[in-house]
Amino acid sequence: MPTQYDVLPFLHLFFEMYLRAETGRYNQGGMFVNGVVDTLEDLEKYTPPLNYVEQFFDQNHIQEVRKTYPDHCLIFGTHIGPLTAGYMAMGFENFFTRLVKDPAFIHRLLAARTEWCIAMYQKASSLGADVLILGDDSGHGGGPMISPKMWQEFITPYHRQIVDALDVPVIWHSDGNVESLLPMAIEAGFVGFHGVDPTAGMNLADIKQAFGQDMVFIGNVDTRVLFSHNLEPVRREVDRCINQGKPGGGYMIASCNSIYEGMNPDAVAEMFRYEGEVV
Repeated sequence: MPTQYDVLPFLHLFFEMYLRAETGRYNQGGMFVNGVVDTLEDLEKYTPPLNYVEQFFDQNHIQEVRKTYPDHCLIFGTHIGPLTAGYMAMGFENFFTRLVKDPAFIHRLLAARTEWCIAMYQKASSLGADVLILGDDSGHGGGPMISPKMWQEFITPYHRQIVDALDVPVIWHSDGNVESLLPMAIEAGFVGFHGVDPTAGMNLADIKQAFGQDMVFIGNVDTRVLFSHNLEPVRREVDRCINQGKPGGGYMIASCNSIYEGMNPDAVAEMFRYEGEVV
């Protein structure tokens, strides 16, 4: 992780702009509901050409941002990790059933989505992104979506390909409790992990002790306090995260998920203001 940049709060140079129809995802009312990829013909139909990544970046705006914030760490992040892109292209039930019944097809799908991911991230890097965040949501409150054994077979090789193809640091993002997958994230070459979801049972102190020598951890602030108009719970949550994450370094304060509609802007601002006061 570059240390010469001002990285808190993150300046997002880019964020997700991903055409659902061209990847097999079916949305309704702005929410994912299913996928349509079921055959090799579907996969070919719903896999855009790699040069299509050019359509996702406003190069003039990017240059303006870089000129305006020359001392900031510029970050590109999007949810196009192979697992997420895979189960959204096929739909949850079909994807996870075929993991067992037709692993060869799943590997074809994951390989195609990995190529797309690499092309997108290489373009972002070429335009000045200093750090990349691979959104690949892989867990829930009970643990990872697939077992660590299946993760090692189906996901780690593709994550490794993505990291190896890029010349800037890559951070993995996932919601849910994915603690059992962190050794494989380290193996894949990720320099950090974002989320550390406390609502899913991830304990920052324990995770820092187990893996802090190998990864930077970002997040762990419970999003629920950011809806409050009482700022004291925000400060208590920041105190907890700093106390658990600061020893030995390698921790960055942030929401365990993102900053989204409905949050109290004053609470979000207080999270970062108070963090700067107590560190």
